[in-house]
Amino acid sequence: MSDPFETEERRRLRELTRAFVTREVRPHLDDWENAGEVPRDLHRRAAEIGLLGIGFPEEVGGSGGDLLDTVTVTEELIRAGGSSGLVAALYTHGIALPHIVASGKPALIERFVRPTLRGELIGCLAVTEPDGGSDVAGVRTRAVSDGDEYVVDGAKTYITSGARADFATTAVRTEAGFRLLVVGGGFTVTRRLEKMGWHCSDTAELAFTGVRVPKDHVVGGFGELMTHFATERISLSVQAYATAQRCLDLTLAWVRDRHTFGRPLASRQVVRHRLAEMARQVDVARTYVRHVAVRVASGERLVTEVAMAKNTAVATCDHVVDQAVQLHGGLGYVRDAEVERHYRDARIMGIGGGTTEIMNEIIAKQLGV
Repeated sequence: MSDPFETEERRRLRELTRAFVTREVRPHLDDWENAGEVPRDLHRRAAEIGLLGIGFPEEVGGSGGDLLDTVTVTEELIRAGGSSGLVAALYTHGIALPHIVASGKPALIERFVRPTLRGELIGCLAVTEPDGGSDVAGVRTRAVSDGDEYVVDGAKTYITSGARADFATTAVRTEAGFRLLVVGGGFTVTRRLEKMGWHCSDTAELAFTGVRVPKDHVVGGFGELMTHFATERISLSVQAYATAQRCLDLTLAWVRDRHTFGRPLASRQVVRHRLAEMARQVDVARTYVRHVAVRVASGERLVTEVAMAKNTAVATCDHVVDQAVQLHGGLGYVRDAEVERHYRDARIMGIGGGTTEIMNEIIAKQLGV
């Protein structure tokens, strides 16, 4: 059976992505980490070569392709020397736009989707609330009907790209229940959040105080949010095993070059066995996540398997980045080492998009326990 990830088209997509990272990302990533965000112009440059619109249909301004193409780009962005934080910052529209596209509303597509995919606007998905955590269904942000508009009041937190966002696809509570509402402005950034990792990805708390939003900005409800959670969780799974692969690659190069007591580290059995275990776990995670991604791309509505894929990839990433830092020795603990960044960035993988514990609850439910 042919590998869907090794087609000629996807090989070219990998080459395009690697060239973009080499030219546009790696020389500047440390500066963006220090600045706490990536420049808006990076979105435009990614859009110009077709990378920003991957996975979105051409009829809404995207570059075409499907979930497997977004997996391909995500893998290569990290393996070429980017980071999961870069993916979060540059591809936040991957969680902000799908609900708008799925709604099929021409006015919203023209106002929000096309400009975002051209790199002109930045959107965010605003769901989590200060006292809500993973309880998505329990949102308290209110959207009160007033004629042809809703008046929105509430607060959101841990919002990726929230500090730079021009619009927010927002979870609200209306008289009719849970809704997703595209808020095109009027919200305020109450605080930029300083984080353990993902330093180049801005994260914010947002306040909605009397923000008026047309009622035709509704783009779905709880079911639509849950449907798109699958692709978000697959994206995080890919980021996790791709980060692990990058750390393995960096560690292999390090132990071949690093000599102690007159011998390269790679000549020592304990080191070789650790590397072998790292490689095994990465391959298992990549194989399983890709398998699930292929099934989702084919139209299967998977929940349990996606949860399993995420937890598998996260566990692999946790182990491999830890071993990468250990094998780098003192260098692995200082900011000059790329593995140190990946170690910090990796910690969010088991939290974002549904915690490891929530994923286990999903799996347990399927088991009937």
